[in-house]
Amino acid sequence: MAIKEGDKLPDATLYVMEGGKPTPKKTADLFAGKKVVVFAVPGAYTPTCSQAHLPGYVVNADAIKGKGVDSIICISVNDAFVMDSWGKDKNADEIIMAGDGNGEFTKAIGLEMDGSGFGLGRRSQRYAMIVEDGVVTKLSVEAPGQFEVSKAEAILAAL
Repeated sequence: MAIKEGDKLPDATLYVMEGGKPTPKKTADLFAGKKVVVFAVPGAYTPTCSQAHLPGYVVNADAIKGKGVDSIICISVNDAFVMDSWGKDKNADEIIMAGDGNGEFTKAIGLEMDGSGFGLGRRSQRYAMIVEDGVVTKLSVEAPGQFEVSKAEAILAAL
């Protein structure tokens, strides 16, 4: 069952690059006592993700943080090396690029998708959420093939 507004995020581990190596970050480390905007993409370097989704958050990062958001996290079922490289490539300095290489977080929140028809394997659905102290206060999951409710501008308006 997919996570919904009002639910607490499950205990899971994501990986971010620190000091040149993948470093585990528990959800409690990333979300406890903070207001966080999270957006997830099916894959780093894929067309909509690279041309619109991540760039929208890069452009709007200051405005989002100006609404009291402590951090913005981009999650994909890619490894931390790929996420770090993609973030650097897209100038995502204000965004935590978190790898969910094993799909642990994505599976725990029930937002997996099967991209094997495209050669992607198990991936994350495209979504965005606002999380306050570990509790989902806004969840916007895209319909397959769509890109409307999870874009930065929509989340900025929701803040």
